[in-house]
Amino acid sequence: MELTEEQRLFRQTLRDFVDKDVRPVAQEWEATDRHPAEIVAKMKDMGLFGLTVPEAYGGLGADMVSFALVFEEISKGWMGVAGTLGSHSLACWMISRYGTAEQQERFLPELATGARRSGIGLTEPGAGTDLQGITTTARRERDVYVVNGAKTWITNARHADPLPVLVKTAQTTPAHQGMSVLLVERDTPGFSVLRDLPKLGYKGTESCEVLLQDARVPVANLLGGVEGRGMQQVLSGLETGRINVAARALGVAQAAYDEALAYAGQRQAFGRPIHDFQAIQLKLADMAIKVQAARLMVYWAASRADAGERVDLESGMAKVLASEAAQECSLIAMQVHGGYGYSKEFIVERLYRDAPLMMIGEGTNDILRMVIAKALTTGKGSIG
Repeated sequence: MELTEEQRLFRQTLRDFVDKDVRPVAQEWEATDRHPAEIVAKMKDMGLFGLTVPEAYGGLGADMVSFALVFEEISKGWMGVAGTLGSHSLACWMISRYGTAEQQERFLPELATGARRSGIGLTEPGAGTDLQGITTTARRERDVYVVNGAKTWITNARHADPLPVLVKTAQTTPAHQGMSVLLVERDTPGFSVLRDLPKLGYKGTESCEVLLQDARVPVANLLGGVEGRGMQQVLSGLETGRINVAARALGVAQAAYDEALAYAGQRQAFGRPIHDFQAIQLKLADMAIKVQAARLMVYWAASRADAGERVDLESGMAKVLASEAAQECSLIAMQVHGGYGYSKEFIVERLYRDAPLMMIGEGTNDILRMVIAKALTTGKGSIG
């Protein structure tokens, strides 16, 4: 698909930002797992924390193709920075879509500017893919919910205010009918961040374990004001989340291709640049095919979302294809670099560590293949 003139200008603004503020520090800050506070401040200035916040609340109200462009372009510079924005954007989308008028008025204006940041509290030590298996409970006592449980792999946990947390407000069969989302504010008594999890990649953005121990959350912070809608709200939000992850993967795949192509033109062997050798040419061709296929899939899913359609099939397909392209392209880029590809002095080593996350986050690729197949075989989705 062709980008509009406005989208092309927006993309150039993003590229200028990444070239000036992200690439020069990415290698050094990633190596030390440094929180990119200065980059976050710049993203606030650019209004990027308001991507999924409606203009009425001070946000950008961006279309989904522009949304995807943000994560693609930033991830080409440093995927970890894009993660900081991703979970926040998902939380904002859920509050914008499902929050009560009071919740939207209270949270969205400051979320749009980045004065408040957010994330999403779904995964637990014993429940990731199977969200119906969560054990975090919320018992109502007059005007508060008393929440007990633990969440893990929570991006932005130390900064989230509020953090939407999936809980069980009732024990039902099926379980999803008793699940709700509570907007847990940072100063809530009984809410604490236990530790940062050590990771292979995805550095710079914290991923934490969170404990809720008799945490008292006001009933007014029940997302949408109605119990039992939590799973529906989360699954709807994850459609947008998968476009975000797919676009991040696309950015990593593109960066791997760019690095391999440049290196193949600079590296000499037997008196010639290595891109003259057929073995390298085949690798570059394979990478280019994978990157462009992933781009078309990501933009297709985003454009269907912009058309107001349900996109669990499309976003799932885009996430699977793009994440596997990122993994494959980062490995091929390492091979093109030879021994240097294994060195931390070169970017492709970082790309290779960042890529696997996208095959896991927002639903593993195996699970998404099952979601895609179910949509196709039940007539709830089609291609062609």
